[in-house]
Amino acid sequence: MKDTELQMQEQEQSPAKKPYNIRERKIKNAAYRGMIRPELADELYDKIMNIVVFQKKYKDPNYSARDLAKELKTNTRYLSAVINSRFGKNYSCLLNEYRIKETLHLLVDKRYAEKNVEEISALVGFANRQSFYAAFYKNMGETPNAYRKKHSDKK
Repeated sequence: MKDTELQMQEQEQSPAKKPYNIRERKIKNAAYRGMIRPELADELYDKIMNIVVFQKKYKDPNYSARDLAKELKTNTRYLSAVINSRFGKNYSCLLNEYRIKETLHLLVDKRYAEKNVEEISALVGFANRQSFYAAFYKNMGETPNAYRKKHSDKK
C-alpha cells in the first residue's frame, strides 16, 4: 500500500510531459529592448513584413536572421529586439507561424491531396520533419495528419 501511495505522490509532483519537447515560453527582461526607437522599429516592421511575408522568404529553410539583417542593413541583435517587441516572438517562431498558416491551406487543398505531410512541410520551408511537427503542434494543438483528417472529413 505504501508503494502505491509513494508512486501517486511522485506522479503528482512530476510535471506532465509535453509532446514534441515543447517548452513554456520564458519572458526575458532585456535592457536593449527599451533602447529601440519607435520610428525605426515601425519602419523595420514594415520591411520585415515585406521581405518575410509578401516575398515569402519564410519558404526558404536556409533564410536566417543574419540574412534578413543583412538585407535590412542592420545587425541581428537589433533585428531580434524589433521582432520581439513588434511581433511578440522570436525570429524562428515568426517564420514558423507563416509556414504553418500556409500548411493549413495546403493540407486541405485538393490539389495537394496526393502529397504527404513531409512533402508539404518542405514546400513551406521546414528543414526537417521534427521541427515541422513540433511547430505545427505548438501552433495548432494537434498533429498535421489529425488536422488533415479532421478537415477532409468535413468536405
